[in-house]
Amino acid sequence: MGRSARKKRATTTKTGDPVIGGDPGRVPSGVTLDNWQSSSQLHWTFQHVADFLPIAVISRGVGPIAKLRSAPAPLSELAMMRPDGVPTTVGAVMGTTATDGWAVVRGDTILVEEYFGGMVPETSHLLMSVSKSLVATVVGALNGSGVLDVDAPLTAYVPVLANSGYAGATIRNLLDMRSGIAFSENYLDPAAEVRLLEQAIGWAPRTSPEVPGTMYDFLVSLRQKSIHGGPFEYRSCETDVLGWICEAASGIRMPELMSQLVWGKIGARGDATIGIDSMGTGMFDGGINARLLDMIRFGSLFLREGVSLTGEQVVPAAWIADTFAGGIDSREAFANSPGDNRMPGGMYRNQCWFPYSGSNVLLCLGIHGQMIYVNRAAGVVAAKLSSWPLPQDAQMLFSTISAFDAISAELAIRS
Repeated sequence: MGRSARKKRATTTKTGDPVIGGDPGRVPSGVTLDNWQSSSQLHWTFQHVADFLPIAVISRGVGPIAKLRSAPAPLSELAMMRPDGVPTTVGAVMGTTATDGWAVVRGDTILVEEYFGGMVPETSHLLMSVSKSLVATVVGALNGSGVLDVDAPLTAYVPVLANSGYAGATIRNLLDMRSGIAFSENYLDPAAEVRLLEQAIGWAPRTSPEVPGTMYDFLVSLRQKSIHGGPFEYRSCETDVLGWICEAASGIRMPELMSQLVWGKIGARGDATIGIDSMGTGMFDGGINARLLDMIRFGSLFLREGVSLTGEQVVPAAWIADTFAGGIDSREAFANSPGDNRMPGGMYRNQCWFPYSGSNVLLCLGIHGQMIYVNRAAGVVAAKLSSWPLPQDAQMLFSTISAFDAISAELAIRS
């Protein structure tokens, strides 16, 4: 696979984290480090990250699997309206939005579980920025146990960041994407910081020796452009700093910490994995890979006050309540975002999206169409894994949200 091939299937990092190092024999001809995120490759690469990039295991542990019973419902046939006013069906939306797999669960009952193009229930799919919500849950667990304080300055845990633009920022600023860091999230600009970050961790070839060679070196290099605590502005680097803080506060590397605090407690059926850099540091903002139904098991925490489907308190109920309630100025900060606000009245809290003025619908979102959808009023958790050709596609995103809204409304009526 060109510059990304690895010779070993299993190894360890310098910190002892288990690593899957890649299997060149399984990588199709033509897939390279330069092009694995191009539209023509995504359907395969998003389901086979472990075959061409170094990955650390987030173990499911030895606890019980959260059992989900299957009772298929004809929800694909449900009529709905697209955001542009065009009548359609849920199935048509799923069929025209590059879906790799989608599922809808109410309570412990699977109403829909469908896969496309070779994806199967055991497939571990790249979650992209859905990873952010998982990292925030680790932060919530550590905050609840007193290991860290989300209102503290982040330099209390990672002093070296006093030499960066993050000096003076709090953990809360990071959780809500409200630092003043200069960071462009323009995925189509190869010179944007979000693309330079990928070079730093080894997800893309380095274009210059000036690009830092590790995640943490990259984060220290970032500079401040505005006051911390200002308007919401989506920056993936915030989550990477959160991961660093979790490691520093706990003394445990994130793959193991995520296993102990979250993945090993939700009743996951399979291990998750996370992409890592040359020093074993995780791609916290978008590098986690997991099974479709395990995304549902994670999403169920938001319906159950932080309690897993196996009955274990994973994150404090107060953390879930805070996530849904937001801060005193969360919606104002969101409205004042310098970006294109397509969710009027919404907010961003604890690395989760709220698309409406109410707080019943929560989203965990990743580029190229990754989503966990939680509707508290209807008791619904849904998930979708995709390979959209473009990183962002408003029509596909809001059509998917509308589909899950329509399903939730229908199920609420039935009950």
